[in-house]
Amino acid sequence: MTMGVDPRDLGDEDLLRELRHLHETRSETFFHGSDDALERHTSRTQELEGEYLERYPDRQVDPERLREGARQRSA
Repeated sequence: MTMGVDPRDLGDEDLLRELRHLHETRSETFFHGSDDALERHTSRTQELEGEYLERYPDRQVDPERLREGARQRSA
């Protein structure tokens, strides 16, 4: 069940803004939110991230964020 605006109805800028806000508030919700708030935060994040991945399946991936990049940093 989607609460708030359906992610498919958000423009690209709005989707990015919503994702950034959720990521900014994650720690506060995790450490201090009620069980319901944490569950809702998690489900909304999944909804928005899923929509982002649908729109940008070939998003740019930083090579430093891959295992090979980590291996090169530790060598």
